[in-house]
Amino acid sequence: MVAPGPLIDLVDVHKTLGTKHILQGMTLQVNRGETLVIIGRSGIGKTVTLKHMVGLLRPDRGKVLIEGRDISSYAQEDLDRVRMKFGFVWQNGALLNSMSVGANVALPLREHENLPDDEIRRIVREKLAIVDLHDVEDMMPGILSGGMKKRVSLARAIVRSPEFILYDEPTAGLDPIMSNAINELIVNMKTTLGVTSVVVTHDMPSAFRIADRIAMLRKGRIIKIGTPAEFLETDDPVIKQFVYGEEEGPDEATEV
Repeated sequence: MVAPGPLIDLVDVHKTLGTKHILQGMTLQVNRGETLVIIGRSGIGKTVTLKHMVGLLRPDRGKVLIEGRDISSYAQEDLDRVRMKFGFVWQNGALLNSMSVGANVALPLREHENLPDDEIRRIVREKLAIVDLHDVEDMMPGILSGGMKKRVSLARAIVRSPEFILYDEPTAGLDPIMSNAINELIVNMKTTLGVTSVVVTHDMPSAFRIADRIAMLRKGRIIKIGTPAEFLETDDPVIKQFVYGEEEGPDEATEV
């Protein structure tokens, strides 16, 4: 039975790291099957928000509900089960340089599934093909381009067919052509796999290409959420400054 309401629901989440007040009343809902993009200046808590969604960080105050269940106080074993529903594509790819591409992609299967080697190899090839990579299983990450590393990271994220994919700056450091290719893959993940995605970025062309909705984070909370068209049409000077790349004074939010 499909649970009603948003799949991910952050309710008045507060988080302090050291002396830095990162999230200050973060409230955000992610609906089934959508791609929600979180934008905002570097270092203001976008990645911290992602980490709350999977229990890598716990709120000082507030709730984090996944499919209607508050995971804020879950024991580690229960959190591990929740994380099985997620795939992660972190900014640096987080590939293990000592392992081949195939071994990197297979790692979640070997850790969490009991499958024969030939089945693992079949799944790895299948997922690599989805991200337009072929015959790369024996290559080492050190010789891959930045775009290829992002694709391998995405293949690993989807290798166990997750319900959710979280992306942390997926186009960071890529040239425009490769950024467009990664954007198309994110769109295809929604179409072909039916996943619910949350994407953190400050790349506005990317945000407008992939988002069903955009949420802007500033001073520890969401100040606007809406469609790409609503962001383009806004009269809010702070949002216009960010969307159109205009110069803005120092943000009062503390950098992370």
